[in-house]
Amino acid sequence: MRAARTAYPLTWRVMDALEAAAATLWPARLDRALPWLMLAPALLLVGLLVLGLIQIGDTSLRTLDTTTFLLSEHYTLANYRRAVTESLFATVATRSLAGSLIVTVVTLVFAFPYAYVMVRTPSALLRKLLLIALFLPFFIGQVVRAYGWLIILGNQGMVNEALGLVGVAPIRLLYNYPAVLFGLVQYMLPFAVLMLAPALTAISEELELAAGSLGAGWVRTFLYIVLPLARPGLIGAGIVVLTLSLTDFAMPAILGGGSQDFIANAIYDQFFRTSDQGLGSTLALLLVAIGSLLVGVVFTLFGAGTLAMGRTRR
Repeated sequence: MRAARTAYPLTWRVMDALEAAAATLWPARLDRALPWLMLAPALLLVGLLVLGLIQIGDTSLRTLDTTTFLLSEHYTLANYRRAVTESLFATVATRSLAGSLIVTVVTLVFAFPYAYVMVRTPSALLRKLLLIALFLPFFIGQVVRAYGWLIILGNQGMVNEALGLVGVAPIRLLYNYPAVLFGLVQYMLPFAVLMLAPALTAISEELELAAGSLGAGWVRTFLYIVLPLARPGLIGAGIVVLTLSLTDFAMPAILGGGSQDFIANAIYDQFFRTSDQGLGSTLALLLVAIGSLLVGVVFTLFGAGTLAMGRTRR
């Protein structure tokens, strides 16, 4: 006896109806426009960013009238002269630039072995623990972490209490430049590890085993095999850490105590404390220019690393 014909599933009928509706709303002749449609949200965001930069550029060319607290109607370069000539802004810019470079180097030094162990360890348990420790800070938030360091490193904090038990007088561990750099390194470490892990995963473990079989020690294998092949990840991680450190606001404000401001803090002060939007806009554009210049130099000297769109050459 012939088996009964299986009924056409309802879910298939629904999918066919949706496909027919999509074909009606979006005919085949419009397929060439599909990539542009998918890019539309990104183009919209970039367009809004450009419009914002144009507005900031217009505001940067106007000075603040201290009698009326209104911006001038005429254009002038007075804000740029102030930003370049006044020692306060030069000090803030130098502190920000030097701090971001130091944080980048120190973060990469700590992030590389962490990422290497996480990728190469044969223990699934250890890998899971390292991943949990890596992602946990993202659920806490930067401000909460900064206040956590206030509790740990304060004059009455855990570190000074432990030092007091051995007879050491309280040490000022906060509201200075090293405290800001320490907080930034701790904040940037997960970002660097996440950028380095894919680059290290792409390196075949057989290459290290082959180098060892040919007589190369661990140090020579690391210097001549692992480190050169991990260069794209190092460059990508360095760019991300550098730009995030240069533009950071929370760590200098909280751990610096107002005495170790970065450029972002100076911009905030001009906009919301002195109400000088013209000078604040000028500092914002200079920050964009400095960051773009640094990234451009890195791209020119070392390439884009893992941020490149095409295949990385080795």
